[in-house]
Amino acid sequence: MLRPELAGEERRFAPHAVVFQDARLGTGDAARRALPLIPPGDLAAVLYADTPLLTAATLQALRELAEAPETGAALLAMRPPAGLAHAYGRLLCNEAGEVIRIVEAADLEPHQAALPLCNAGGITARAADLARWLAALRPDNAKGEYYLTDVVALAAAEGRPVRALEVSAEECHGINTQADLAAAEVILQRRLRAAALEAGVIMPAPETVFLAADTSLAPGVSIGPFVVFGPGVVVEEGAEIRSFSHLEGCRVGRGAIIGPHARLRPGTVIEEGAHVGNFVELKAARLGKRAKANHLAYLGDAEVGEEANIGAGTITCNYDGQAKHRTVIGARAFIGSDTALVAPVQVGEGAIIGAGSVITEDVSPEALAIARGRQVEKPGRARLLRARGARGETKPGGVKTQEKG
Repeated sequence: MLRPELAGEERRFAPHAVVFQDARLGTGDAARRALPLIPPGDLAAVLYADTPLLTAATLQALRELAEAPETGAALLAMRPPAGLAHAYGRLLCNEAGEVIRIVEAADLEPHQAALPLCNAGGITARAADLARWLAALRPDNAKGEYYLTDVVALAAAEGRPVRALEVSAEECHGINTQADLAAAEVILQRRLRAAALEAGVIMPAPETVFLAADTSLAPGVSIGPFVVFGPGVVVEEGAEIRSFSHLEGCRVGRGAIIGPHARLRPGTVIEEGAHVGNFVELKAARLGKRAKANHLAYLGDAEVGEEANIGAGTITCNYDGQAKHRTVIGARAFIGSDTALVAPVQVGEGAIIGAGSVITEDVSPEALAIARGRQVEKPGRARLLRARGARGETKPGGVKTQEKG
C-alpha cells in the first residue's frame, strides 16, 4: 500500500499485512484477497516480489503518474535484453500511447511477440477502482488463472487511460533461479559501490568489496580490497577497514583501524582511534578509545576500556556451556599474550596480566596478576631422554618414547 501521509525521504512502500492465498489461482486472485485491507480512497500498487531491484525513484515516479488526474492506472514497462523477451507479456497500446491490453507470454500470438514493450508489473490505481476491476476478472486463458494484467483491458474499456512508465530492464530483473539471484546481486553491488564512491568513500578495488543495502560509510572512510559488510554496519569518518575483513551488525568509530583479516560480529562497537588487527574477532564487545587488540585474539561479551592493550592470543572465555558471561577490562590495562580471561571477571584500570595467565578472579586496579604454573628446569635431562629413545627404552611410568624415522 502506498501511504500518502509519508513524505520526502521517509516515504516507504510498506506491507500493511500478510494475506495467504490458499489456492494458486493467479496474480489477480492474490491481489483480490489482499485489497480489502486498503482503504478505497488510497492508492494501491501491486508489485512483484521477485523484482527487488526497483528503486525508490522509480516507485515515486510510478506513484506520481498514477495520481495524475488524466490517469486511470499506471504500470511499469521495459525492453528486455535479446533472448529474454519470450518470458514476458507484451503491452498493446493505442495511437495515443495508452495501454489497452496486456497479453501474457503464454497467450502471445506470433505477431504480438514482436511488440517492443514488455510488462514489468507495478500496476497502480485507486483501491476502489482496482477492487472493481479485480472483481470482474475471469480465468479465460491458457493457465486457467485470474490474471492481474487483465485489469488493464477492463480499465481501458471504462475509458480510464492506463499509462506505462518505461524503466530499464536491469531495474526489473526478475529472480526465479539461483543464477538469477546471483545476477541480481551483481547489479545491486554495482549500485551500492557507485553510491559509496560518489559519497567520498575510498575504495582502491571497489569490485572486490561487498556491501549490504544498509551499510553506512562516512565520507573519507577507506575500504581495502576483499572486505565484506553484512547487515547493520556503521563506519564513521576517517576509519580504515583493511583487506579481508568481515563486519556485521557493528559500529566503527572515527579514525579506528580494522584488519586486515579482522572479524567484527553483531553487537560490537569500536570507539574512536581503536585498533583491531589481523585475525582478531569481536562479538558483542566494546573496544574503548585508542584501545588495541592487534593480533590473534577473541573478545566476546567484553568491555575494554580506553587505551587498554590486548596481547596476542588473548581470549575471553565467555561461554560455560549454558550461558554467556561478560568480561570487563579497565582503561589502560595491559593483557599479556596468551591470556585466558574466564568470565565473569573484571580487570581493573591500569592492571597488568602476565603472559600465559588463566585469570579466574577479579584483578584490582594497578595490580600485577600472574596465574600460570611455575617453570621447572632439569639440567641435562633432554640429552638423557634422547638417548633412551634411541635405545627404545621407555620413560618412567612405562610410556615408550616415539622412535625416530
